Amino acid sequence: MPDGLAQTDSLLAALADPTILLDGHTDRVLAWNPAAARLLAGRPDAPAAPHLAPFLADSLPSFIVFMQEVDYRGTAFTRDVRLGGALPAAHLELRAGRLPDGSGRVLLQVLDVDALDRRTQTADTKTLHRAGLEVWQRAEGFFAELERRNQLILNAAGEGIYGINAEGCATFVNRAAQEMLGWTSEDLLGRNIHAMIHHHHLNGEVYPARDCPIYQSFRFEKVHRIEDEVFWRKDGRPIRVEYVSTPIYDQQVLAGAVVIFRDITERKENERKLHEALSEVAALRDRLEQENAYLQEAVSSARAHHDIVGSSPIIRQIRARIDVVAGTDATVLISGETGTGKALIANAIHKTSGRSRRTMIHFKCSSVGPDQVEAELFGQVRGAYPGAARDRPGKLELADGGTLFLEDVADLPLETQGRLHQSLQNGTVTRLGDQRARPVDIRVIAAMTDPPERAIRDGRLREDLAFLLNVFPIACHPLRERSEDIPHLVEHLLALSCQRLNLPKPVVTERAMAQLTAYDWPGNVRELHNILERAAIISNGGKLVVDISGAGLQQETRDVIIRTEAEIDRMIRENLVACMRATGGRVAGAGGAAEVLGVRPTTLYSRLKKYGIGRSDYEVAGAVPHKAVPRCPVW
Repeated sequence: MPDGLAQTDSLLAALADPTILLDGHTDRVLAWNPAAARLLAGRPDAPAAPHLAPFLADSLPSFIVFMQEVDYRGTAFTRDVRLGGALPAAHLELRAGRLPDGSGRVLLQVLDVDALDRRTQTADTKTLHRAGLEVWQRAEGFFAELERRNQLILNAAGEGIYGINAEGCATFVNRAAQEMLGWTSEDLLGRNIHAMIHHHHLNGEVYPARDCPIYQSFRFEKVHRIEDEVFWRKDGRPIRVEYVSTPIYDQQVLAGAVVIFRDITERKENERKLHEALSEVAALRDRLEQENAYLQEAVSSARAHHDIVGSSPIIRQIRARIDVVAGTDATVLISGETGTGKALIANAIHKTSGRSRRTMIHFKCSSVGPDQVEAELFGQVRGAYPGAARDRPGKLELADGGTLFLEDVADLPLETQGRLHQSLQNGTVTRLGDQRARPVDIRVIAAMTDPPERAIRDGRLREDLAFLLNVFPIACHPLRERSEDIPHLVEHLLALSCQRLNLPKPVVTERAMAQLTAYDWPGNVRELHNILERAAIISNGGKLVVDISGAGLQQETRDVIIRTEAEIDRMIRENLVACMRATGGRVAGAGGAAEVLGVRPTTLYSRLKKYGIGRSDYEVAGAVPHKAVPRCPVW
């Protein structure tokens, strides 16, 4: 027998309790003392058994777990293992320690719990008597006072504080936590606190304990700071919280975690209200910027500075109709040739109405491409279409509480006209890419160059929209039908032009006035204004020199051939067929019939349908389209 093993046998024999030297890797019994031989083999001189497993019976799994703990911690004890021939398991305790020599050998000691308790009790009693009852009571008072002070500190804290053990059960809960959660300490202590206050997310999804940062604190020894989660009160209401969970130790052994949390429900609600307020401010800012842009445009426009000038019966009638309708919210439809002052009449109606405190929003329907017209009218939300980088209100929203002037309304695409009709009829507007309908209070003034009946007949204006807009019609007559207003207009417009151009006002001679009066003015007041500006520059403060370019041509073409409606329709049809044939039947795109005619593709499709023009009318076998087509007249 080697000296080391003989020495070990001598040490084992000196121990009073049953002790076994065990190879922890092979379960081989290296040696045991007489007490262990008596316990396991029935006699003190029995040789050591080769293995311990046969003595474990149904406790083998528990013993394997126990040995793994010994291997991990170095020492351990258990009362869950029963040895064959021993006392009942409840009265038996195994203590084991791994020898520090790295050999894997384990010293296993079997203790009689009852005898151990008796010896411990006897020793404690002797110690208590030696120390004296007074010292013991003083120590007890000291710890009671310490616990009381600690409890006072915890209860005085404004934050909620609770502790949990390694099983996730609550060990203490301070007063603030009880008040915030609505649970009492009796409700929570000793129970799984996650299942009571942290079981679901705010959206209703189940919150598994394994995903909880608090669980990770006492399982994986991690400190977690969480800024926005919810705890659930006893009454079922959630509270928004931020918390810190920190692992706690008992003599370097992980014992659980402590959680310090704060109720941030009110703060989060204030943040939400602030975010909504900032969004409203941003929307209002965008709206004011848009309104300011329109206001600047209106101020810079010369037509915003002069009134309706003239003394003819036609002008007096227009003024009277403005006075009648301005005080109401009725929709007005102004019709007349280009340059007759439709925008001027709309501005006059707005300025004398109850909505004059707001800027009149002016939208020229023909100035925006068909792919952008709906975004301009109805607005957009970010991401509604490629290039929509931010929310933007449309003209309908900008005109809320004021007046919307739709110039050239018949130039809107027919599908846009349908959506406009619905918005005006319902008093709501829905931005592109949005589902929410926003209420709007708008007074609409529309303008068009053709009478509404002709625009409906030509397929350029929806009949339902025409009925909605044509509540109070105002017709603007061309300047050639009210030549008596020309002297008043010349005086007024010439003064405006000279003031704007910083020029001396020239003298208007009878010859110049006669020349101006005799002209037909196909461009109406706008053409008159332009010619007077040119005349003011040329005259340079002397006599007014009038240069009416094309006046001779106008005189030569004054006498025109009058055709019947059927002849005009036949000419229009022949013109459409010729244009479609020349462009190879292509309507849209570069070089298409719509571009050649100077109309929108949707308008051309409507006219082709109206006049019953199909492929058989313009397709010729073997025909080759012209490379260049002159612009065809549009009727």
